[in-house]
Amino acid sequence: MAHSASEAYTAQQRFIGVITPSGNTVVERITLGILRDVPEVSPHFSRTPVFGSTDPSPTAYAQEGFLAAAALLAHAKPEVLVWNGSKGAGIGFAHDAALAAAIEQQTGIPATTSILGLKTALALRGITRIAVVTPYSDAGQQGALDCLHTEGYDCIAEAHAGYSDNLSYASVPLPQIADMMRSVVAAKPQAIVTLCTNFPAAVLAAPMEVELGIPVFDTTALGVWAALHAIGADMRAAAPRWGSLFA
Repeated sequence: MAHSASEAYTAQQRFIGVITPSGNTVVERITLGILRDVPEVSPHFSRTPVFGSTDPSPTAYAQEGFLAAAALLAHAKPEVLVWNGSKGAGIGFAHDAALAAAIEQQTGIPATTSILGLKTALALRGITRIAVVTPYSDAGQQGALDCLHTEGYDCIAEAHAGYSDNLSYASVPLPQIADMMRSVVAAKPQAIVTLCTNFPAAVLAAPMEVELGIPVFDTTALGVWAALHAIGADMRAAAPRWGSLFA
């Protein structure tokens, strides 16, 4: 681990490009936090318009903004580009695969997303029976549950905070998030999935795994994991603070 500012700077020899929703205050903070434990990787950020409570493109991605953000990040020549957003869990994973393919075609840089990371991480562990915890409204939660069911997951328990504005998702208190996680454990899921990349649940994953005895996979952390997995980075040092996803 580097100790001086110059050592920390010169250790960062691998770049990842991160696209985040414009109304998001969580992705950069979580990404920087996780990568403190992966000191050779430096994240670089760009934004695409996602904000407020109304989605002008509710059943698909408006790709123009994503491709513009990706084009700017491509100037820095990162090893991978990642969309750290969770919309694909409400509209279908195929949309994320198509978005990643479009970004890669435009930039020539491999691309992934937090939802593609979720799919991969669960498949690697043979997990299909999940509990879903989110900040969403009733309608938003039902849309996510319906989509996840279509994707082959058995959502046996859920809890949601009832928020509908993108910015407000970040304001859910950590004790409330922890209580929502506790509320779904009785159903005995294989894992808890905390869904929404402007929801600060990632900081609770490690301690709640210890308390509850099951994995907690957060979509914001999954965006970081997907990027690190894509470039073959050793992320095991992040596991004690950020959970078994990184082990």
